[in-house]
Amino acid sequence: MRRLITVGSVKGAPGVTTTVLALAAAWPDRADEGVRPVVVEADVSGGDLAVRFGCPHTPGLLDVATAARKDHPGSLLGATAELPFGVRVVASPAGGRACAEAVRLVAESGQRVLLGEEGDQGTVVLDVGRIGAGVDGLLDAAEAVVLVSRGGADALAHVYAHLAEAGPLVERYLLVVIGPCPYGPGEITATLGVARVAFLPWDPKAAAVLAGHSRAALRTSGLRALRLMAAAREVAGQLSGGGEVAVAGLSADLAGLGAVPAQGGAVPHGLAGLAAKEAGS
Repeated sequence: MRRLITVGSVKGAPGVTTTVLALAAAWPDRADEGVRPVVVEADVSGGDLAVRFGCPHTPGLLDVATAARKDHPGSLLGATAELPFGVRVVASPAGGRACAEAVRLVAESGQRVLLGEEGDQGTVVLDVGRIGAGVDGLLDAAEAVVLVSRGGADALAHVYAHLAEAGPLVERYLLVVIGPCPYGPGEITATLGVARVAFLPWDPKAAAVLAGHSRAALRTSGLRALRLMAAAREVAGQLSGGGEVAVAGLSADLAGLGAVPAQGGAVPHGLAGLAAKEAGS
């Protein structure tokens, strides 16, 4: 069966779709017996890729959701389109109730379509946008949950609050911090309680290509040579099982915001202090 990875954020727009596309484009050729990953837009607010790249959204997510109701849903690959840089996607229309309903159906009963049959190889990378109601089933079914965030104390405070409610699922989380961050990985893991942390640089040139605004990198050195892609290759290697995630001030800053208990040292697993605080409230 295919591997399932869910990617989302808890607040704002830190670049989830850009991160998803970068990971898929940088996926190791040796992984999954050389089968390229498939990106599925599973955002209840609708997709962006059809507009960005002019690719069809039919067949796409709505067709996958319809197939999920059938006893024999068929192959996910029949609903894919290919982006200019070689990433296969299952696109979703820009919005409306149909998208939210399609995501709900896929989350509740469509995992057979996503995971495929016993002999199917590859990885499905789900872009769920903002993690919220309607995607719980996709989180539960995922081998890994990639949480995308900016690196400031305010953004990481929301990550902390989300992880505090994740329960045992927190062990599957990989936090990907986008752009500048004053905190080191060890400090983040100790404070937030997430075992795996990775960093991606803010790279406007690569982001422009992945947003469909520029094809210059495709005509010159190639997308894979850009800074973002070099970092994304390391993260993709970790998610595909081919690498390990590398592991003063964050605890104090979050405590100052009232997001974590103001206590010296690390909070055990980043969760125990907040759990005790909430239990007493």
